[in-house]
Amino acid sequence: MARLILEFPEEQYCYTTPLTVRVTDINGANHLGNDSMISMISEARARFLYEFGIAETERDGTGIIVTDMATTYRAEAHARDQLLFEVGVMDFNKYGGDLIFRVSRPRDKKQIAMAKSGFVFFNYKTTQVVTMPDDFRAKFPRVNWID
Repeated sequence: MARLILEFPEEQYCYTTPLTVRVTDINGANHLGNDSMISMISEARARFLYEFGIAETERDGTGIIVTDMATTYRAEAHARDQLLFEVGVMDFNKYGGDLIFRVSRPRDKKQIAMAKSGFVFFNYKTTQVVTMPDDFRAKFPRVNWID
């Protein structure tokens, strides 16, 4: 199987947030577990959305739903490591796009992981994919579009 390579344009990152690896995030191999990394990425996503004034779900039922996620690991992280999550958006289409993540450990400048998460706008009341709201699109004018 071909290995996954995730590399993103530097200008696509528009938000950073620090997170600390908790003791409960450590797996049997004594490093940050995959499941905990995904949870930390989800927390970084929630903070990113909040910072940009984007509700997880609007009153009309429209929200963002994750469609897929890919993660690559470059180095181990351990309990109490301070990690920096850089978050960005790219590859917008009519219904959504991709959130991108670069995770590093500032103490030694090690890159820990890269991730890409696809999303679409979804109305939870009608259970239908809906077009990207104009106000969301307007928050990220530099994002490239794909058909």
